[in-house]
Amino acid sequence: MSDSPSESTQSHPLHGTDRDLIDRLLACEAPGDGELTELARLLIRYDGFPGAEDLQQDMQRLLTLWSLSRDELNHQVRALWAEGYRPGAAASDPVGSGFDTSETSDG
Repeated sequence: MSDSPSESTQSHPLHGTDRDLIDRLLACEAPGDGELTELARLLIRYDGFPGAEDLQQDMQRLLTLWSLSRDELNHQVRALWAEGYRPGAAASDPVGSGFDTSETSDG
């Protein structure tokens, strides 16, 4: 067997969902907290991964588009986490599932 590039690279199991996410990030001109944390998370996931070159190239492209180095991104995201940022949680979001647990008596 030969060591062709296709044989030495791997396919990441989350490539499809990550591709959709990166496409959404590429459409974002001014990233907010959520976009910054998503990019940092994906950069960590694919760091050293032998494959998914398209995703890795687009993540580098995002850093360029957003005028950030990887170190600057990590610094900003660490500051967000330290300030209490949590993905998907807004200050006005109610706590709990919304399921009504009050007991009723049918008789």
